[in-house]
Amino acid sequence: MAEVVQIVGSGGSGEEVTALPANVQAEAALLGALLIDNRLVEDVQMRLRADHFYEPLHARIYEQILRFTDKNMIATPVTLKPLFEADEAMQKVGGTSYLATIAGSRASIIGARDFAKQIYDLALLRALVGVGREMVEGALDTSDEVAPLEQVEAAETALYRVAEEGGAEGKAKSFGDASKLALDMAEKALNSGGHLSGVTTGIEGINAKIGGMHKSDLIILAGRPGMGKTSLATNIAFAAAQRWNQDERDGIEEKKRVGAPVVFFSLEMSADQLATRILAEQSGISGENLRMGKISKTEFQSLARAASDLASLPLYIDDTPGLTIAAMRTRARRLKRQKGIGAVVVDYLQLLSGSGRSSEANRVQEISEISRGLKQLAKELDVPVLALSQLSRAVEQREDKRPLLSDLRESGSIEQDADMVWFVFRPDYYVAMKQPSEDHPDFAMWQEEMERVYGTAELIVAKQRHGATGRVKMLFDSKTTRFTDAPIDDGYTAERRG
Repeated sequence: MAEVVQIVGSGGSGEEVTALPANVQAEAALLGALLIDNRLVEDVQMRLRADHFYEPLHARIYEQILRFTDKNMIATPVTLKPLFEADEAMQKVGGTSYLATIAGSRASIIGARDFAKQIYDLALLRALVGVGREMVEGALDTSDEVAPLEQVEAAETALYRVAEEGGAEGKAKSFGDASKLALDMAEKALNSGGHLSGVTTGIEGINAKIGGMHKSDLIILAGRPGMGKTSLATNIAFAAAQRWNQDERDGIEEKKRVGAPVVFFSLEMSADQLATRILAEQSGISGENLRMGKISKTEFQSLARAASDLASLPLYIDDTPGLTIAAMRTRARRLKRQKGIGAVVVDYLQLLSGSGRSSEANRVQEISEISRGLKQLAKELDVPVLALSQLSRAVEQREDKRPLLSDLRESGSIEQDADMVWFVFRPDYYVAMKQPSEDHPDFAMWQEEMERVYGTAELIVAKQRHGATGRVKMLFDSKTTRFTDAPIDDGYTAERRG
């Protein structure tokens, strides 16, 4: 049975005593079992962390046991003794002899797994108590500044964190923990063969430039209308989901996979329109012909095969119109929990709406709220978020139509919140707009330029926290709306800039 540890509210003696669930004896028994048989660490360390222990002294003992076993050293009352001789809490329980006392019962080895499960479950309950207390306190606040919808969003975020983190309170990571994550990322890049430490984009030139889409990153993909933003985002989403299936078939463990299940929030296009694009890309049939039914029986069979192959693709499309940033985050959290999504795509940022708390709030403030919410979502779910964005018309007024960071529409906060900013640029789009009549003296020159740039595209990495900026050359097939790598031998290779 779990014991009840009582604490008194900070308001004084008039408040009710709140009972927190904990079992300090189970914690001591588990630590004793681990000290007797270090091999048990392998059974419990994947789920149980030091911050799941209620008693701080037990948390410190558990932490030292893990450190010893990680270094292939034996953790016993004798080897741990020097580390706790100056520990004040240890002195209060009789000194370092306490280590020998908790390791004295070999019967605890039998129930080690059960002890670990109970400690974990009780930590979860304590976290729920904390969330519940904050919810009650917030709901009882009726001041003018209160925003009930924000409280609901905060409560759901807190509950999600409990479900994902197992009751651990948010806390600073030690440099050792952080460096271990960095080493894991480097090892993943080394083993991927393609120098990928993040989720693949499906385009080798982009992967080589950025190392894949990294966890907790907000990536802004921007461009003027007609540049192919949605097409590129669809290509990337498909490639990541397809690679996840491939890695699964190849037996690669999850943490080393470079693919990911993806959720695509399509605020502009319907789910069937998006699916048509993907089918066109994979079957090689023109999307326009698909929509109009101008396909042969052979092409239809090819289409049916492609649809069958893609049926198990872990790519989820949410085409609900008019989503608020809060509603989108709620749906993303739910899909993370239910489907294990590893990447989020939003098409596009300006079609989301903010909380709408005040009628005086202008669009710039609303966009700031949305970009901040997308970055928070990336960190909260620990997945890359690829959000499409419009550009201002300032691009059209310049001779060089390549976008700049200053062209991001409506808010400088988009640039500030983003970890990476990409621009997609297709020179043939603008050259085509300048087409003269066939009898014009410049027609031959225009035709030559059009042949040179036709079907080419660039991804301009204008901002990257993790590395250099620069351009990646690509090819674009307008028939199937598909971006691919440019051949190396024609000069269309990834441009690198320090």
